[in-house]
Amino acid sequence: MSGVLAGMALLAGCGTGTQEGAVKVRIGEVTRSIFYAPQYVAINKGFFKEQGLDIELLTTAGGDKTMTTLLSGGIDVALVGSETSIYVHQQGSDDPVLNFHQLTQTDGTFLVSRKPLQGTFDWNTLKGSTFLGQRKGGMPQMAGEFTLKKHGIDPKKDLNLLQNVDFANIPTAFASGTGDYVQLFEPQATMIEQQGKGYVIASFGVESGKLPYTVFMTKKSYMTKQPDTVQKFSNAVQKAQLWVASSSPEQIAEAILPFFPDTDKAVVVGVVKRYKDQGSFAADGIVDTTEWNNLQDVMEAAGELKQRADHAKLVDNHFAEKAKSSVKP
Repeated sequence: MSGVLAGMALLAGCGTGTQEGAVKVRIGEVTRSIFYAPQYVAINKGFFKEQGLDIELLTTAGGDKTMTTLLSGGIDVALVGSETSIYVHQQGSDDPVLNFHQLTQTDGTFLVSRKPLQGTFDWNTLKGSTFLGQRKGGMPQMAGEFTLKKHGIDPKKDLNLLQNVDFANIPTAFASGTGDYVQLFEPQATMIEQQGKGYVIASFGVESGKLPYTVFMTKKSYMTKQPDTVQKFSNAVQKAQLWVASSSPEQIAEAILPFFPDTDKAVVVGVVKRYKDQGSFAADGIVDTTEWNNLQDVMEAAGELKQRADHAKLVDNHFAEKAKSSVKP
């Protein structure tokens, strides 16, 4: 287990002291990101604590590591892209990983250009350029390729596509002069802009449509043994989603700032506003079939889907549905 957990950043429930009789739940988030604001709100505003849950948050850098940690028992719940549950399903599993509460519903990356935009942006200007992309098989890269193909660009033929840079080093590589364009998450995109080394010119989240992009999931065995814990977890996240929907970017930034001690508050506010404005934060945890099918369309376009996965086999919406009907702001 120590090998799986090596290098993880640990943050035990910020602002939530351990309470007597609370059920401990270990969450593994695929990365630390403002994109996951409702999760941090649920922790810092005490919504998990209200449900009798003691949260331990681990940053399990990368989808593969997050899923490995979940499967091996190092965490109870994973916050990661739904495609990872499909990959596990494709490999065959006696204990499938089930999606039970959606957190984000769009891609979270942006197209950043080396040069400022002149006039109206035309995707065709990317042809012949060097494009610093994301990891092959990961949702950001697949959503990026899906968008490029939608605009008539073949990522393999029309671009010099670079995918040999580790996720954590992509912003630094671009800032150092690698690539004409880069696909970046926030707050890195905003920080590149502030440094005058790049300019956000388009949103892959807007372009690729609604997806179960980041979802809380767990093994079927855990769900079967602890359905009450899963329901309480879903209730807490739903309350956070309602709070985020009704709160200003400034209020949300204030609530999540302890999770981003090295990021300027103004940057956090701007990033939250950008994600809120484009509808990235899901209003509830339900993973509907339209989003599920769009996800698989994106995976198919990237050549990463052996066969389509049945929504009913890998998604259990009844916890999110109950939370939506019973939880009030």
